[in-house]
Amino acid sequence: MNRAPRRFLLFIFTVAAAAGPSLFAVFGAEKTNEAAVADATTVYNRQCVSCHGRDGRGRTRKGRQTHARDMTVASWQDDVSDERLFNSISNGRGKMPPFRKKISENDIDALVAYIRRMRR
Repeated sequence: MNRAPRRFLLFIFTVAAAAGPSLFAVFGAEKTNEAAVADATTVYNRQCVSCHGRDGRGRTRKGRQTHARDMTVASWQDDVSDERLFNSISNGRGKMPPFRKKISENDIDALVAYIRRMRR
């Protein structure tokens, strides 16, 4: 395989990385932190609140019935990896249904970050 295209792409990526996130934002490749948080909040409120509650503690009626995880517990936050959170949201876990067909991968990534901010 010709290495010229790889070198060119590496050059472009290096220049873009040196320019910082502003270059990516121009092309719509990266959302601002505020927009990502707003998107994650919207997705969480639409898909997760009924079981996990607004505060993430799982103290809703449906959450108690399904034994929804209290996502604010620091020891649980320490033990669970981002990959496991992503997979649990995507594929479901226990009584939690899979969301891979309802939520995009980018939104799942944003939810993982949102869940991390629930730590107490």
